[in-house]
Amino acid sequence: MVTSGARLLGMALCVVLVSSCGGGSNKEPPLENLTAEEIYKRGEYELEAQTKPDRAIRYFSEVERLYPYTEWAKRSLIMQAYSYHQARKYEEARGAAQRFLDFYPADEDAAYAQYLLALSYYDQIDEVGRDQGLTFQALQALRTVIETYPESEYAQSAVLKFDLAFDHLAAKEMEIGRYYLKRGHYPSAINRFRTVVQDFQTTTHTAEALHRLVESYLALGLTNEAQTAGAILGHNFRSSPFYEDSYKLLAGRGLTMEAKGDNWLSKVYRQMIRGEWL
Repeated sequence: MVTSGARLLGMALCVVLVSSCGGGSNKEPPLENLTAEEIYKRGEYELEAQTKPDRAIRYFSEVERLYPYTEWAKRSLIMQAYSYHQARKYEEARGAAQRFLDFYPADEDAAYAQYLLALSYYDQIDEVGRDQGLTFQALQALRTVIETYPESEYAQSAVLKFDLAFDHLAAKEMEIGRYYLKRGHYPSAINRFRTVVQDFQTTTHTAEALHRLVESYLALGLTNEAQTAGAILGHNFRSSPFYEDSYKLLAGRGLTMEAKGDNWLSKVYRQMIRGEWL
């Protein structure tokens, strides 16, 4: 006699067999049989509803392959760039964004394509220790957004990211400069801090760079340079804690914060404080 449990198990096995052998109702039809819009919408679904950018990329790529030079192919190309970026495949994101710019330079989404291209560099420079080449490339791409599409909705964000990337370069110079300073390699440290003061004056690292110059020059016995660095620091960054540190260092040696001698810092002083650029 067959028990009810055995009957239920048999029915479950039949369902499995039917679904695996003959039931093709859930199988995706060949994409060649779908319209461009249908494939595109499948990509949108995978990206938005399922948050699966890798699967979305497949659909957007197929639209471009099966229906080239159509409006849906154009839409799919920009969505490929976005999906690659979401998947953290930055090189592929750049490639798709650049293709869009090459094919549709005057399109209304060209600004967004350029912005995505810039982001593909920018999102890889979140750590100070990374290759600075990416930072320079991000700056160049962000500058293109700012200068080519100043009225776009992405320009303001590009400006903010440009400033952060610029600050990142200064941070790297400071990191290397501190390394040399701690080991007593004062000329090498000075070169790094000088770069920050001369080339990255608008960043958040300028005050510390001036203070480190005071430290380095005092260690070498170059008091004119140390006093001049202190003068710039005292004029522009009096509220900074680095001002107090430099003041104490100089005062401890009977020195004041004033421009002295004729050196590169004196020129910076004349430019920044007196506005003498010639």
